[in-house]
Amino acid sequence: MRNSGYYVTGTRVSLDSIAACFNGGDAAETIWQNFPSLSLEQVYGAIAFYLSNREDVDRNIREGEELIHRTVPSLQESRPEVYARLLRARDTSSRLR
Repeated sequence: MRNSGYYVTGTRVSLDSIAACFNGGDAAETIWQNFPSLSLEQVYGAIAFYLSNREDVDRNIREGEELIHRTVPSLQESRPEVYARLLRARDTSSRLR
């Protein structure tokens, strides 16, 4: 565990990232292709660790997400002008379809 999160040893790849791909239905080989800094063995090892510690890892992910929601203001609050531009761009894009 590093910085209150799980990482693949010796890398900057978080277990959260691998778990999200795995829970999204990606096979180990697909995850490996998406994270070229990892070996296939590391991907399988991360998945095995996740499956063996799923409750703890999922709790850690939820707690991290809750912390972000509590401490990081939304874009609408922190940068209302940027938020308004994004909404206008989205509306324009949806009308063009």
